[in-house]
Amino acid sequence: MSYAVGDRVRARAGDPDHHTRLPRYVRGQAGDVVARLGDWVLPDASVAGLATTEPCYAVRFAAADLFGSGDHTVTVDLWESYLERA
Repeated sequence: MSYAVGDRVRARAGDPDHHTRLPRYVRGQAGDVVARLGDWVLPDASVAGLATTEPCYAVRFAAADLFGSGDHTVTVDLWESYLERA
């Protein structure tokens, strides 16, 4: 599944029992895709010795949604398998 700039996405919730670069503070939170950054090696696979590539996206979240306050946004680079449609 590919996402386009402007798509509303949600970072997957949960706590995998393996290495992940999905920050805990965005898990389960909805944000907007602001850029497609190209295909990059998925760190979750790389740590297992695999060179699996996936699209990576810049996703913008409202700081108030993540931290309970703030009128700014936070942009996080997230691989496609970390996301679902919101």
